[in-house]
Amino acid sequence: MNYKDILTDEEVKAFLKKSNDNLEVLGYTEHSEKHCAIVAKRAGSILSQLGYSKHDIELAQIAGAMHDIGNFINRNKHAEYGAILSYNILSRMKMPLEDRVIISSAIGNHDETTGGAIDAISAALVLADKTDVRRNRVGNKDKSNYDKHDRVNYAVTNSTVKVNSDKHVITLNLQIDEDICTMYEYFEIFLGRMMMCRRAAELLGTRFKLTANGRKVL
Repeated sequence: MNYKDILTDEEVKAFLKKSNDNLEVLGYTEHSEKHCAIVAKRAGSILSQLGYSKHDIELAQIAGAMHDIGNFINRNKHAEYGAILSYNILSRMKMPLEDRVIISSAIGNHDETTGGAIDAISAALVLADKTDVRRNRVGNKDKSNYDKHDRVNYAVTNSTVKVNSDKHVITLNLQIDEDICTMYEYFEIFLGRMMMCRRAAELLGTRFKLTANGRKVL
């Protein structure tokens, strides 16, 4: 079983579609299957570059693929809902108990308002999820109606995550159009998430760095 199997599962697809539809109505950025695929691949890549086992990489990828399914129930406590839903789905798929527990725990702890990294799988999930900042996550096409979240995401013209295993550093590099969003606005929205990334990186034995327009910020 791998994360691509998860993303083609009918139940997961239905949960993610309804999650994204609901959040779009509520004014949130994109939380679709595309976001989950990006998070899955990035979580696996982080652990791979840090020398973790193939099994750990697969668990992180599966957690990434499923992490936002709880949003179809409610945005509030979506991580906790997602943990329960993912456990049931993985049980149906006959995943070993220990792996189910690890993945569900990671999903239940990925939201910055209620959770935090508690092992390598959850740390990779946090880093992959919170660094998915990009212009095309903004669903609202009317720029005159953008709120701060829309402006901050739309202002990011390019973002990359680099892992330097020799120096034990994970870096989020952003290119931000400061005519659209100031750095103050970026941190007003994302400071909590960036601090969560810092703690997750430390759990993996690394440091988290943020650069914006070539300047070190964090």
